Amino acid sequence: MCVCQTMEVGKHGKNTTHTGDRGVLLEPFIHQVGGHSSMMRYDDHTVCKPLITREQRFYESLPPEMKEFTPEYKGVVSVCFEGDSDGYINLVAYPYVESEALEHEDTPERDQPRRKHSRRSLNRSGSGSDHKEEKAGLPADCMESIQDTRGQKSFHSDVPFQMLDGNSSVSSEKITFNPWSLRCHKQQLSRMRSESKERKLYKFLLLENVVHHFKLPCVLDLKMGTRQHGDDASEEKAARQMKKCAQSTSATLGVRVCGMQVYQLDTGHYLCRNKYYGRGLSIEGFRSALYQYLHNGVELRNDLFEPILSKLRSLKAVLERQASYRFYSSSLLIIYDGKDARSETNMESRPEVRLKQVDLSPPENLQDASSTESSTTQPKVDVRMIDFAHSTFKGFRDDPTVHDGPDRGYVFGLESLTNIIGQMRDEYQ
Repeated sequence: MCVCQTMEVGKHGKNTTHTGDRGVLLEPFIHQVGGHSSMMRYDDHTVCKPLITREQRFYESLPPEMKEFTPEYKGVVSVCFEGDSDGYINLVAYPYVESEALEHEDTPERDQPRRKHSRRSLNRSGSGSDHKEEKAGLPADCMESIQDTRGQKSFHSDVPFQMLDGNSSVSSEKITFNPWSLRCHKQQLSRMRSESKERKLYKFLLLENVVHHFKLPCVLDLKMGTRQHGDDASEEKAARQMKKCAQSTSATLGVRVCGMQVYQLDTGHYLCRNKYYGRGLSIEGFRSALYQYLHNGVELRNDLFEPILSKLRSLKAVLERQASYRFYSSSLLIIYDGKDARSETNMESRPEVRLKQVDLSPPENLQDASSTESSTTQPKVDVRMIDFAHSTFKGFRDDPTVHDGPDRGYVFGLESLTNIIGQMRDEYQ
């Protein structure tokens, strides 16, 4: 049992402390396509991740005009884990209490959050709150097959995920998680278990689930900027990061693919890519990856060009006004819905596409890429900046290095994105 508090564990997976607080059972976030830390689903509208104080402070210090392009910061929770008799690990979140964190958290970084998450808001929203007779975590030995979680329908996707290998062929294996999400979750549990003798209570950031508006979220994770290491990086780490940038499109375009999932109408599953695929892309390969992300297996979604370009231009204008800000190692998410009125109409009129093989290469006749007229309804698109563990600005936490002007590397990446997508729009429409 977790030693952070005295708890009674109910059969429904809800934990209750001796003070009457009910814990929230955390679940792996199935739509995580990139990153290092495991993102956990807190409720329908909220995810959480291990707290890094610099990132927390950055969210608390965001300029108001940047908040449109970042997840809403919702506070901090305390998280502990426990193993049950079947060898499963359950992660449970509780209201953050500063005195308990000071008592139990054995960490050199003792900066405490400036705000506490209210106990009232710890109640889950949406249908995912019912966990009757279901396990809450992955097996303690982090077995490969996600089916070993035995009936965790609450965080399984109804749509299977398939990984693309290096030759662009589709793997025959289908799972109900984005495979990168599962990878990160297993690594996170392994780290927590290795620290369990010294550290029983963890702090997690609560953030907006930016895909909760979407029925079938298609997500592109882009590592932005020509530089990835923070000002506090060791020489060894800085050298590693500079090498990755030099050998990828980070150096030539200021942006590289860090992960993606895109829903395919003809097969009814997500196709996935990870960061290792993105590191090996040339400029033309990056362009092809964007094309693939905007292709639903039936047609190129050219109705997405203008909404995405509009968001990118607005973000660029905002960042150009942020003097001294640097967003080293941060990512940009581009999100759209794989199921909207246009796609549903297209599938109803063309049922034969379910038998069609997926062609991931741009067509020679560009006019054939989208034979269906664009819907009059503007498609839902979102663009969000995430991951600020290495971000800085003048006066932030007394950082010794002060930068002049906006983050040119990041802005360069946005310019590259808008140029390539703009060229695609002109060619394919």
